[in-house]
Amino acid sequence: MIQRKEIVPFIFNKLLSDSTRGKTEKVILKLALISFFIHLGVIYLMKFNFIDYPSNSELLKNPISAAYTPFSFILIYEVYLLIYYLPRSFTTYITKQYEIITLIIIRKLFKDLSALELTENWFEIKGDLQFTYDLIASILLFYLIFLFQKQKTKQIILQGAIQPMVDKFVKNKKIIAIVLLPLFFIIAVYTLVDWSAGIYIFSNKLPTFESINNLFFDEFFTVLILVDVVLLLFSFFYTDQFHKIIRNSGFVISTILIRMSFGVSGLISTILIVVAVLFGLAIITIHNKYEANPLPEKTI
Repeated sequence: MIQRKEIVPFIFNKLLSDSTRGKTEKVILKLALISFFIHLGVIYLMKFNFIDYPSNSELLKNPISAAYTPFSFILIYEVYLLIYYLPRSFTTYITKQYEIITLIIIRKLFKDLSALELTENWFEIKGDLQFTYDLIASILLFYLIFLFQKQKTKQIILQGAIQPMVDKFVKNKKIIAIVLLPLFFIIAVYTLVDWSAGIYIFSNKLPTFESINNLFFDEFFTVLILVDVVLLLFSFFYTDQFHKIIRNSGFVISTILIRMSFGVSGLISTILIVVAVLFGLAIITIHNKYEANPLPEKTI
């Protein structure tokens, strides 16, 4: 019989333990591999007229674009890791947000590669320009995430009266993680069903690539904004230090900027993503300077 106080640890260990993570990773990798060959097979079946599907989607024309599908499963695993790290490390949780948006751009590059027009008018073709922007952005984001990870502060073992507060904060984050996992699963299933229904109704037309690329993740980052706000409010019970409050508030703003990038397209979307990660890096860098050189308290 599971006691009431052990319910949260029990559910957490079932859904987000190290062993569950390992099993999830194996399943996702197998699905990614299978999906790649299925996508590739569909492309060649259409190419040799074994399948007659009246679509001009770039995802069904070039074999290179088949890499788009397994990357989608890798992104699903990254979402799981984000929830997995939420109770363990706040900075790692934020890092996962940045990694997810970077992988979304990388996934988009595979689609753009299959549609490049290699001509002398490179900077006059909208698709080629967007590929250039995304290519540069992916390199910048890769480096910015590296710098962000370097700024992670070392864990401090807290003792005395503060430790029970930390334990309670971690427990609250575990509860949030337990709620998030089925919630994101429901959102993912609903999005997939809704998208599939749209294809069935309009069988001669696939949704635009922008809607496919943003599929699930616009709702995903909307929920993350709410989660970040809840964590920010919980943190007030844990600390009243100004620099920690600003750090947590800054991470909320960073997530909002990422979410805003789904509402626009082209260069503006790419700029918003880079600015979001830059802002997060600036916030954690200044926060760590506060930690390394605490300001002396003034006395009256």
